[in-house]
Amino acid sequence: MTTNLLRFILALTLLPFLWTAAGAQAVSFPELGSALPGHQDVTYLDLARMVIPDLAVDKDGFYKGGLPIDMRHIEGPDSGGSPPETSGFSNAAVLAVKAGGKDRLTMLFDLGDSPDSAEGYAVLALYDTSAKPKLLDAVNVAVDRGTYFREPGKLSVSANDDILITMSAHFNSNQNYVATPLIMVRGDKFELIDMIYTFDENLCSYSRKQDVAFQAIADDRPFAAIKVTVTDATVPNGESCDDTPPAAASQDISVTYHWDTTASHYAKDSDALEKLAGENAKRF
Repeated sequence: MTTNLLRFILALTLLPFLWTAAGAQAVSFPELGSALPGHQDVTYLDLARMVIPDLAVDKDGFYKGGLPIDMRHIEGPDSGGSPPETSGFSNAAVLAVKAGGKDRLTMLFDLGDSPDSAEGYAVLALYDTSAKPKLLDAVNVAVDRGTYFREPGKLSVSANDDILITMSAHFNSNQNYVATPLIMVRGDKFELIDMIYTFDENLCSYSRKQDVAFQAIADDRPFAAIKVTVTDATVPNGESCDDTPPAAASQDISVTYHWDTTASHYAKDSDALEKLAGENAKRF
């Protein structure tokens, strides 16, 4: 089975995590050859070429190119693998955000598999399109095989600022592994707030799913608090199996991130999500 087909199947599997009708109004997938609003002489392909300089479309409408520009991984220098020597994709996700009171445009390119890592390679790029478009920052945000914006894509934490929400995932026959980075833009550079790990499984007699919700809570600080809630639900399916299914159950695990003015970054109020990730790892 080809890598592109596997990524398509993964996207279908993850559809509940991605876009409702409301979410789709924020993230778009424009034709890369189409012009940017207000820039009839600049296309999304021109923006993409700031990341992959030799990117071109083939006869089937698929975009291919060589290596992207050098960039860091969102988690730091010890994370991530090398980019594929040949990049390819059919489209890219586009999301407008506020950063420091300025209008910015982000694009997310999933370039495929890394040659030296189990993770993929996905570029999150930040552009200033207010005049002549220019690339402000680009980072590799892949922490698993397929990478996307996760609903709602962005969350407003002040009148002038949004945070970004992406996700990386892979699945096997009955398990789905998901990592969700929360990303801030400061000084026109991407900064990681935190990484949230969840795990779903479908067994013979029951399923266990972990859904994530995000909420901005205004307080007296420059940026709103961010409440992240994982709903961990076990649902028997009524099938007759060798093992007795667990009882139906649901619990919410919440962590709130508050802006620390002295340290100039978000700080979480508990390690509950790390404990959940540790418990999940025992079920792999």
